[in-house]
Amino acid sequence: MDSAALLDLLGNENRRRILRLLAHKPCYVTEISEYLDVSPKAVIDHLRKLEEAGIIESRTDSQRRKYFHISRNLRLEVNVSPYEFGTKSAYPRNRALDVTTWRYLSLDIHASEEGEDSQSLAAELRELERLENELSMAQRWVQGRLTDVLDRLTDELDATENSRLYADVLLELADEPKGTDSISEAVDAPPGMIEQVLAEMADEGLVSRVTDGWTLVE
Repeated sequence: MDSAALLDLLGNENRRRILRLLAHKPCYVTEISEYLDVSPKAVIDHLRKLEEAGIIESRTDSQRRKYFHISRNLRLEVNVSPYEFGTKSAYPRNRALDVTTWRYLSLDIHASEEGEDSQSLAAELRELERLENELSMAQRWVQGRLTDVLDRLTDELDATENSRLYADVLLELADEPKGTDSISEAVDAPPGMIEQVLAEMADEGLVSRVTDGWTLVE
């Protein structure tokens, strides 16, 4: 789902209230209807849209009552900055996935001793919340540095209006030469616009034309 469709879906106050309720516990239609003080028919329509988008899921209990809950594999993030606007999803790890073995992960993450008693579970929850806070701070730092680098790129190319596009083109050429059509498809911009950007970057000595298309100037 693209950013516009997702934000339009979540722009409805009652759908946001449904998600706040489901974040606490699974609910059936009548519960949600009473909570929102709206008709069951309207609730069903909201639930259908959220379920079609993959934001919520449903299950039926032994009494054939249908319960709704937020999808277990879902985390949505909305990114808005001077150089970016969009949404992305992040998914919980598979229990078999051990991030402590990742050599390219610089965070100091220790494997927890999983236990069943409430004290060990509370300790693990506290540690995960601490890590989540640290990741949030790191994300803010990265966003600040990213904005700073894009500001410098804007000044370098005098490209106030299209600095994000210039950056995306540079990133596409970071690993190997590429043709205009390939870059155009990757950054979702018309080939003519990409040709203009590449020509301006060539004038600044950042890229050059080669047999395979365009490449960065070392």
